[in-house]
Amino acid sequence: MGSVADLGDAQAVIVGVPMDYTVSYRPGSRFGPEAVRSVSVALETYSPEQDDDLERIKCCDLGDLELPFGNVATSLKRIEETARELAGTGKFPLFIGGEHLITYALVKGVLPFYPDLAVVHFDAHADLRREYMGEELSHATVMRHVVEMVGAGNLYQLGIRSGTREEFAAARQVARIYPGQVLEPLAEVLEEVGTRPVYLTLDIDVVDPAFAPGTGTPEPGGCTAREILQAVRTLGRARVVAMDLVEIAPDHDLSGRTALLGAKIIREALLAYV
Repeated sequence: MGSVADLGDAQAVIVGVPMDYTVSYRPGSRFGPEAVRSVSVALETYSPEQDDDLERIKCCDLGDLELPFGNVATSLKRIEETARELAGTGKFPLFIGGEHLITYALVKGVLPFYPDLAVVHFDAHADLRREYMGEELSHATVMRHVVEMVGAGNLYQLGIRSGTREEFAAARQVARIYPGQVLEPLAEVLEEVGTRPVYLTLDIDVVDPAFAPGTGTPEPGGCTAREILQAVRTLGRARVVAMDLVEIAPDHDLSGRTALLGAKIIREALLAYV
């Protein structure tokens, strides 16, 4: 939707990251990037809420990364290298997953260019475990790795409504967590991050499965599609420098509405941040 082929002139770059090797419940998010692209043709490039159009932005879709299936370490290294390369161009990179573990590699790639980076995390799950079933690298441990990179107090977790007792205790120590809240905390978050660079990671399961059933670990009690779209637009008041959208698993949603919501989130994000 609205993408062009010329990377040199692009202001924003979209990359698919089809990795879902450590999922704990339902696999299939590696098909998320292509599903989002396919349904995006159903949307207009114009956003009435922002009175803006993707025709204003030169956005290049580079397609999906080629990743060695099942090889976590090599895949993460390739993802990190791609993020570092794109962050160095000054263009706005937007990554479509794939499972949430990709955020570890993406933040690692972006961080050298923005050492004072803050991370805003929309999710149903805290993802702060030290290990999951013996694995330290998992979509259930990803934000533990992220906060170790960016430092305590620089992770903002919104919409969280699932996790272990230990994860919630950890979040109160190392992050700013707003359990179950998506829109309400944004004014406070925006005031705290100020003009610092922000990395946004958005797990689609922050949205209630009534609106987004196509995900690996759906969790009832989430926000509405309207609320997450409004939250994405509101973050346009911050200095968002990179973003990922993860955990869309289209095979678990025959209606296609999860991928369609993902495409609309991307449209609103590009218009708000570029």
